[in-house]
Amino acid sequence: MNKPSIQKAKLYVIVDRAALQGRDPVEVAAAAVRGGADVIQWRDKEAADRDFLETAARLRAQVGRQGALFIVNDRVPAAILVKADGVHVGHEDLPVPAVRALVGKSMLIGRSTHSLEEALEAERQGADYIGVGPVFATPTKPGCPPVGLELVRQVSGKVRIPWVAIGGIDLENAGLVSSAGAARVAVVRAVAAAPDPEAAARAFKGKLLSL
Repeated sequence: MNKPSIQKAKLYVIVDRAALQGRDPVEVAAAAVRGGADVIQWRDKEAADRDFLETAARLRAQVGRQGALFIVNDRVPAAILVKADGVHVGHEDLPVPAVRALVGKSMLIGRSTHSLEEALEAERQGADYIGVGPVFATPTKPGCPPVGLELVRQVSGKVRIPWVAIGGIDLENAGLVSSAGAARVAVVRAVAAAPDPEAAARAFKGKLLSL
């Protein structure tokens, strides 16, 4: 089985339970993909394992039918069980080599990074892609200071694997992030918390394609 790739992706949407305001994550994800999201990541920091798994399975089926990639945040067993396209891990999760030993060679592994050193280390460890941020201040990462556009520029010149700029990115500042070297961006509230996720994703995708 060939490993998926986010190389051609532009818009990576994180469907975070905390941003949904009670809406069905599957409906929000489906709308985001209709609007142009290339990748959907499911994130729920609070759910019990069983509830997380049930939602992940529904999302996997829906997103797969629509032709977008489906990534599970943090929870490696759930990613394996629903046959996700990938799993994304952070500092408090298993290291990349340990995740690879669990998921095998056919699943994408993403890693959150907050410095050039962390980005290069994730690349050396075998991550398939990395998240770089938070570029700007964001309530989804209250304890993590923004890294700014300078890190985006540094990563653009040094990291060879695909990477995604994330953190406080909206339609107004997406151009700055793109100009600093980001070929793809990840958003949470800009789409998942929007009154109309499909329209929000469409506006974002159009913006990214025009830059």
